[in-house]
Amino acid sequence: MDIFKIHFENRFIVLSPEPDRLQKYGLFHKFNDTSELYKLISDFQEDKKLPSINIYCPDIKHLWRIFRIYFNEVEAAGGLVRHTTGRYLFIEKKGRIDLPKGHVEHGEEPENCALREVTEECGISGHYIIKPIAPTYHTYAWEGISYLKKTLWFLMGYDGKMITEPQTDEGITKVEWLLPDEISNMRSNAWLSLMEVINSSVLKG
Repeated sequence: MDIFKIHFENRFIVLSPEPDRLQKYGLFHKFNDTSELYKLISDFQEDKKLPSINIYCPDIKHLWRIFRIYFNEVEAAGGLVRHTTGRYLFIEKKGRIDLPKGHVEHGEEPENCALREVTEECGISGHYIIKPIAPTYHTYAWEGISYLKKTLWFLMGYDGKMITEPQTDEGITKVEWLLPDEISNMRSNAWLSLMEVINSSVLKG
């Protein structure tokens, strides 16, 4: 079943073909028309007290298409790097634990973007892609415009030096290599969308 989860910082909207009863939501809403949907999105952006919404429609592809039209879409790519020692590469940026990522340049393949961003933000080379990870979606506003960013993630392998010098010109304040049992300790300082990438790729094997 196609389900789309869109993050608004640490709140989210889930789009599904039928009501998602697997988790609790602040609001359930059946999609009826475009104007009503856009008002719902706008109100959710303004009302930070509402933690989540489940919007559902049997024609999920139609709902997803209409939802995306509300935003300016941008694409990014990033990497979850696993060292041969079993440690994973993390950065700290803007006070939050994160993974290296960045915008896909015009004509650039997402895989190449992800590899490039890891090098630029963490200073390593020789890493390689093992497999893609499920993408994440999150929104942000810039100069009064709402954006929807799709980030394509890739699990990567690496057997070189575990560099920990932050690339300050990239806004990185910390680089660290963590074992899986150390990762759960950073949950309170990581975006919800990041923890979902981690949970699906590391903590669940």
